[in-house]
Order: sequence, then structure tokens, then C-alpha cells
Amino acid sequence: MENKSFLFGTAVGGYNFIGREAEIKRLMANFTEGINTILISPRRIGKTSLVKKVKQLLESHEDVIVVYLDMFACKTEYEFYNALSAAVLKQTASHAEKWMEYAKDFIVRLTPKISFSPEANSDFSISLGITAKTHTPEQILGLVEEIARKRSKRIVVCIDEFQQIGELPDSLTVQKRLRSVWQHQQLTSYCLFGSKKHLMSNIFQRRNMPFYQFGDMIFLDKIPTEQWVDYIVEHFQDRKRDISRELAQQLCEIVENYSSYVQQLAWLLFSLLNEGETATMGKLNHAVNDLLNANEALFMQQIEPLSAYQLNFLRAIADGHNRGFGEMEIREEYNLGSPSNITRLKSSLIKKDLIEMQVKGTLNITDPVFKLWIQRRIS
Repeated sequence: MENKSFLFGTAVGGYNFIGREAEIKRLMANFTEGINTILISPRRIGKTSLVKKVKQLLESHEDVIVVYLDMFACKTEYEFYNALSAAVLKQTASHAEKWMEYAKDFIVRLTPKISFSPEANSDFSISLGITAKTHTPEQILGLVEEIARKRSKRIVVCIDEFQQIGELPDSLTVQKRLRSVWQHQQLTSYCLFGSKKHLMSNIFQRRNMPFYQFGDMIFLDKIPTEQWVDYIVEHFQDRKRDISRELAQQLCEIVENYSSYVQQLAWLLFSLLNEGETATMGKLNHAVNDLLNANEALFMQQIEPLSAYQLNFLRAIADGHNRGFGEMEIREEYNLGSPSNITRLKSSLIKKDLIEMQVKGTLNITDPVFKLWIQRRIS
């Protein structure tokens, strides 16, 4: 399959994967040595791509199996248990028939279903139908350790969108159950990560929470501009287009080096050029407008439920005010209400993951393109 010039909206690898050498080395060490890992960063930075890259690198490792699970769609405790069990059974088996051998005891009282795609050499899916009547949480959570012992291998379970655990009914009880089982497992370790930084921080950084100090906490930073510039220039050249290093740097600065947005904006600019053509500032501005248009429906959906005060608060931050919101001048200019209202506005928008608290108490809009959209189309 031909390499795509730029890739966004999905996990990237191979030709489209960039940098992360230090993070790869650290995750490789954690996975092979059985260290639990918590990966925290804003969305669109590349957590999923990083974890899948390490999973791919460890596929040839004889002693380690990496299992990947996205729990975004899990709305109840047992939906999570079904998804976890199916992912572990499926990804620790070399083929569809083998997984039942690893779980003979586990699937008693179940009628598992296996579905195949009609395409040759295709993947298969497993439906288990686990309920509270068939298995206790401890039985389910112990499955992966049992398989690890049977196969004499170390297993790493990577759970994407793990912040969903905090949204489940009776979440605190569920978290206590997970921690009580997982912390005693010897051959199984976990890599837990998600796209909502605020919720992930609440789960792992609060002393009174079950997952406090569960493992090695990694705060994933943005890829440096220099690496992005090299990547953009080379990928343009690979398709016989040109872009100056200066313009590539401006492109990165516009989206604040957020990986998915760098890829998307670079693609939009690339798509405006014919073979042999050179990118210009005018073309970049056109691409930025296309980026805003592409995300406008999503951004409109995000602001629709906001109060006038909340939207005004976002406008103030987008205009460069990162602190001092209680000052009369700022409150009056943006109609933020009373000083006591400021605290409520901060709290509500942080919970919605629209803004984040940075160093020294400053605030920033979480999504750089959302901020740009507010600056150009709302303010």
C-alpha cells in the first residue's frame, strides 16, 4: 500500500510516525519489565499512536504479549469486563481456534460466539455475553494473569480512553475492584491512557483515589518543532512539492504542534498544490480556513450548551487573558459577572475539558484550533 503523505484522525505508524524516541524507549522498558504505566496528555497529541508503535515493536518479542483495548464505548462495569475479556482472549491467541484452549475454565456457563469477516486472512471478533450471573469481577479480572501463566509470558494490557472508568455507575467501587486485583498480578501489567486530561488526572493524581501511585506516570509532551519541520519538508518533497522550512514552522505554530492538527493542516496545504509547486503564505492561509471549516460543526456542537458567561470566558482566554479574571476591567470587558462567578466558570469549563490549568495557575483553551476558531469567528 502506498504511503500517505499525511495522516490524521486515526493512529499513525510507519511512514507517518514521527519522533518519540525517548518515550518509546521508556515504554519498551516498562512493558518488558512489567511496570504499570499511566500516560497523560491533551487529546490529539499522539498517545494511541505511541502505544500502538510500541506494541508493534514488541510483536517479535518472545516473552511479551501486548493487548490493546479501547474502552470508549463501555458504559457499564460489565460492558468493560466483556470488552476486556474478549480483547485478552483474542489478542493472546495466534488464531481463532486457539483462544478457547486458553480459556476453557473461564468460558464455562458461556456460549461464546466467533464472527469472521468474509475476506480472506481476515480478523475475527468474539462475543462472550458475560454477566454478573456467570462470573464475578474477580474471576474476569484474573483471566489475563491465568493466560499469562499458561503461556509463560508477560502480558501488557493497554487500555485507551481509560477515563471512561470514572464515568461508570458506582465508579469508585469499580476502581477499587480493579486496583485490588491488578496490584497483586505478577505476570500482567497495565498501560492506562486517555484523551481527557482532567479526568485522567483526577483518577491517578488524587491521594484518596484507588489508582493513586499505581505506576509510572508519563506526561506526554508535544513533538518539537524542529522534528515536525523536517517531517513536513521531506513529505512534501516525496510527492514533488516544496515548502520552505520557515513556512513549515509557521504551520506548526498555528496549531501549537498538536500532532493530529499538524498532520491535518499539512495535508490541507499539500492538497492545494500541484506537482512541482511551492507552498506560499497565501496557500497556508487558505488551508487554515479549510481547517476551521472542517471542524466548525464540532465546535458549534461544543459551544451550543454553554451559557453566555461560559462563552465569554472562553473569548477572554482566546484573546490572550490567562489569569486575573477577577479584575474589574476584564470582568466588565467580557461580561463575566461577579468575582465569585469566575470560580464557577473555571471549574465548569475544566470539567468539560475545554480549558486546562497550566503552570502558575494560568488557563489555556485545550484545543488550539478551537481557540483559533473562537478568535476568528466568535470574538
